[in-house]
Amino acid sequence: MLAPLSGHSTSYLQTDPQLDKELVKTFVGASHTDMEKVKPLLEEHPNLLNAAHDWKYGDFETGLGAAQHVGYKELATYFIEKGAQANIFTAALFGQMEILKPFLTAYPAALNARGPHGYTLLHHANKGGDGALEVKEYLLALGAVETKYPLY
Repeated sequence: MLAPLSGHSTSYLQTDPQLDKELVKTFVGASHTDMEKVKPLLEEHPNLLNAAHDWKYGDFETGLGAAQHVGYKELATYFIEKGAQANIFTAALFGQMEILKPFLTAYPAALNARGPHGYTLLHHANKGGDGALEVKEYLLALGAVETKYPLY
C-alpha cells in the first residue's frame, strides 16, 4: 500500500491488484479494429474502459485513444457512452469546434499535442472526415502541419 501524501486522505489509495497487463494490451489492441472482441471484454472487466497500455517509452493508449486515431467512430462513441474519458482528440475526431476552439484559445500549445503513438489533433481531424472538416481547416489556419510526431 502506498503512503498517503501529506494533507491527503487515504481514500484514493488502491490496495487491490492492478488489471492484468496482458488483458489491458489485448483490449487496447482490439480497440483499433474489433468492436465484437472489445464489448465482451469491457462487460466482463468494466475497469478496462479507461485503462491504458504502455506500448513502450511512455506511449500510453486507452481503448478510446486507439479507436480515435484510426477513425473508428462507432467504437469511440460506444466508449464515450460507457463513460470513457474523452479529450481534445475526441473533439477533433468528431468535429466539435465548440469544444476545441476554446480549449486551444486557453492553451495554444495544445495545437501540437501528441496523442497515442504521436498522432496529432490534425491527424484526428483528418480521420474525422467531412464531419471534422471545419476543425481541420481551423487547425491548419492556426499553423498545424504535422499529423504525427516521433515519440522516441
